[in-house]
This record gives sequence, structure tokens and C-alpha cells, in this order.
Amino acid sequence: MGAREEKALVVAELKEKFSSAQAAVITDYRGLDVARVTKLRAKLREAGVEYKVIKNTLAKLAIQDTELSELQEHLQGPTAVAFSYNDPVAAAKIISEFAKDNKELEIKAGVLEGKVIDLAGVKALADLPSREVLIAQVLAGLQAPIAGFVNVMQGNVRNLVYVLEAIRKQKEA
Repeated sequence: MGAREEKALVVAELKEKFSSAQAAVITDYRGLDVARVTKLRAKLREAGVEYKVIKNTLAKLAIQDTELSELQEHLQGPTAVAFSYNDPVAAAKIISEFAKDNKELEIKAGVLEGKVIDLAGVKALADLPSREVLIAQVLAGLQAPIAGFVNVMQGNVRNLVYVLEAIRKQKEA
């Protein structure tokens, strides 16, 4: 396979990754040593996020004539992308936390469900609760009315028992 075919495969792969990812975060990793990049990759992998160093020219080819074409301005210098396929918050959250301790890692932009978001959008996404927390909050919201209903029904039964007990005592007297 020639170089041209390999590049075409990489472009097709990047196009697929951008279209199938729920979210992606574009970073400049310049200045990070191998140990810190490895640490970042491990954290991302635990969350099911793929971190891939990309060639800017091939990435530009992959996103041209798509809704992501405005990302091209961010594809300069050493570029790596964190693709999150399951949890749209995971990549932004992990990279933002890592960037706080490692100032060399620069967040350039992001993609959320096929739309380009800027640095502020990535940070806002990172501040959202994780998928598990959101599910727990929804379930708690659903459970609260049910628990309230059960308490109300128990109160009625309790009151009925008090009334019946009072009637019993009254008949005994």
C-alpha cells in the first residue's frame, strides 16, 4: 500500500471518529513529557475515551465540507484529540482537570454531538456532572414523589388504625 492510500485510510478513520464520537476535545500537548502524556492516556482510557495524536493536514481533509470545518483554525501545532464515544462529559472533564495541574496542555476547542464548541464551551462541558451522577439525580427526582405518596398512604392507614383503636376503647368503656 502506498503513502497516498495510507493517508486516505487515515482521513477516512478520522472522519469516522469525529462523526461517531459524542464529544471530542482538541488539545495542544507541546511541552508534556512522555510520562505525563502516558498518565493522561491512562486516565482517559479508564473513562472509555480515546486520545489520538493527529496530523493537522489529514484532520483538515477529514473535516472539510462538514459542519466541523470551522475546527480548521484550531488545527495548528502539535495536536491530539480525545474522542469520547459514550459519555460526552468524560473527555472534557478529564482533560480540564489534567490541564489545571499541567499548564503545558492547552485546550484548543471541542466538538459536542457534531457541533464545534470553543474553549469556554469545553470548560462548561467539563463542569457538568458525569453521566452516572445525572442518572442518579433523575432517579432521585422520580423516586421523591413515589416516596411522598407512600408516606401519605401510610398516614391514612395510621389514622384509620387510631380511629379504630379509639372506637374499640369507647365500646369497652
